[in-house]
Amino acid sequence: MTLGYTLLYLSLIVLIPLSALFFKSFTMTWDQFWTAVASPRVLASYRLTFGASLIAALVNLVFGLLVAWVLVRYKFPGKKIVDALVDLPFALPTAVAGISLTALLAGNGWIGQYFEPDGILGFLGIKLAYNPTGVVIALIFIGLPFVVRTVQPVLEDTEKELEEAATCLGATRWQTFRYVILPSILPALLTGFAMAFARAVGEYGSVIFIAGNMPMISEITPLIIISKLEQYDYAGATAVALVMLLISFVMLLVINGLQAWQRKRSGA
Repeated sequence: MTLGYTLLYLSLIVLIPLSALFFKSFTMTWDQFWTAVASPRVLASYRLTFGASLIAALVNLVFGLLVAWVLVRYKFPGKKIVDALVDLPFALPTAVAGISLTALLAGNGWIGQYFEPDGILGFLGIKLAYNPTGVVIALIFIGLPFVVRTVQPVLEDTEKELEEAATCLGATRWQTFRYVILPSILPALLTGFAMAFARAVGEYGSVIFIAGNMPMISEITPLIIISKLEQYDYAGATAVALVMLLISFVMLLVINGLQAWQRKRSGA
C-alpha cells in the first residue's frame, strides 16, 4: 500500500504535469516547434540561463566546501549565527532576495557605487547589476546552501583517525585532503553541485530584478516562458519549457552517472 500511495503521489505531483509539457508541445508542427525554441532571442536566453547556472554552481562548489569546512572544523565566536545565515536563502522569498541584491549592487547601491566609473573600483570596468554578472551573483546567492548543507554532514562523519594516520606517514596537508578527505566527500560535492545547478536553472524571482531583462543580453529563459504565457502563446511556452526540461534532465543524468562511478570506484 505504501508503494501505491508513493506512485500515486508521484504521478499527481510530477509525472502528470511533466507529461502535459509533451502533449501540449505535440500540438505544434515541427516548424512551429523549431521556431518557438530556436529563435535568436530564445537561444540567447538558453546561453545565459545555463551558462550563468553552471558558473554559479562551480563557484558554490568551491566556496560551499570552504564554508562547510570552516563550520565543521573550526570554533569561533558567532559560529551559530554564521551557520544560521547559510540557510537564509532558503527562508528568504526570492523576490525579496532580488530586490535586496539590486539595492546593494546597483549603481547607487552600497556596493555598486564603488564600481561606477567615478567610484573607487571604477577602473575595473565591472558593472554588477542589470547585466549577466548580476544574474550570476543572484544564482550564487540562492545556490550556496545546497552545497554547504550537502557537504557539511559528510565532513562531520569523516574519520579524523585516517587524517592523523596520513599525517604520521608523512603526508602534507594538501596530500591528506587530496587522497583521504576528497574521495569521501566527492559524491556529496557532486550532489550539492547538481542541486545548486538545478535550482539556478529554474530561478526566476531573485533574477528578474537584478538582470535588467534586456533581450539578447540579460534575459533568462524562465522570463521568456512567462512572456509567452502573458501573450497566450501556451504552446510556445511549453515548447521552451520542454527544451529546458530535457537539457536539465540530461545534465543531471550525467552528474548522477559520475556519482555512481565515483561510489563504485571508492568501493573498489
